[in-house]
Amino acid sequence: MITLYHCDGARSFRPLWMLEEMGLPYELKMLPFPPRVFAKEYLAINPLGTIPFMIDGETKMTESSGICYYLGTKYGPTPLVVGMDDPAYGAFLNWMYFSDATLTFPQTLVLRYSQLEPEERRNPQVAGDYAKWFLGRLRAVEAATANSEFLCTGRFTAADIVNGYALRLAGNIGLAKDFGPNVTAYWARLQERDGYKLAVAAERKAGVEQNVAPRIRA
Repeated sequence: MITLYHCDGARSFRPLWMLEEMGLPYELKMLPFPPRVFAKEYLAINPLGTIPFMIDGETKMTESSGICYYLGTKYGPTPLVVGMDDPAYGAFLNWMYFSDATLTFPQTLVLRYSQLEPEERRNPQVAGDYAKWFLGRLRAVEAATANSEFLCTGRFTAADIVNGYALRLAGNIGLAKDFGPNVTAYWARLQERDGYKLAVAAERKAGVEQNVAPRIRA
């Protein structure tokens, strides 16, 4: 069975959502955030101390968007993955990488320098600059959803899952108020999916059962 290590609200929500959309069996192991500080025994499993960490037999992975692609290709076929013969294949891959490198990265700096660092190390200028960076890059999503319900090939795919997580993170750290109208409507649609709701419920249930407190959010 697939095992996924997860922290409340972390990037590991991407593969959790993917698992629920595909209806795959899995075991969810919740950890306090950051686990390398509050669950040092986890370093014996994942020396990086990062989240997510997925184990599937002999396969071990740490990159959230990559895990989603792996699940879709290994356990497919599934409409969540765009095939190489589809004209939208390049756009699909671009969105898969865009989700973390372009949309999530600046938010990690906003979160760090506005909430996670000790008071004396917080830096409003860094947090503000990277919030603007994120919102500037979000214009690509605003444009892509102007005339389409989803990001590519006219249907919901893993690209929407991985970028949807970036929107969820933005909401958790107080940036959703600055979404454009298309992104706002797009994010509302994603949250109505059964797979998203099941992933949120699984996250909450596992946190309660494993006695892991949720992250403090803005």
